Amino acid sequence: QVQLVESGGGLVQAGGSLRLSCAASGGTFSTFAMGWFRQAPGKEREFVATISRSGTRTYYADSVKGRFTISRDNAKNTVYLQMNSLKPEDTAVYFCAAERTGITTTNPTAYDYWGQGTQVTVSS
Repeated sequence: QVQLVESGGGLVQAGGSLRLSCAASGGTFSTFAMGWFRQAPGKEREFVATISRSGTRTYYADSVKGRFTISRDNAKNTVYLQMNSLKPEDTAVYFCAAERTGITTTNPTAYDYWGQGTQVTVSS
């Protein structure tokens, strides 16, 4: 059974940075496409970023493009989300997810495994 564990969330002032990590276990990490999603109170879960198996292809939501960077280290079974120039509207619970066939997609229903989430709060 694949398990995903996020870490790195917290409280930061607007304009600050955070780096989220997601450690995977129980599967062949290098065969998964990975994604980050977020969910704010009262809102639906939304796509943030996705990365291909090798890490050569990435795709971002327009709302985070140029501020967030997704990356992965297959030797460490870990995917990262570097978040810079944070805004109050970035406040949400952030989830990492794994798509086992290796297809990068923005559709959350396509992902097979999910972490428990980590809270990111950006104060103004």
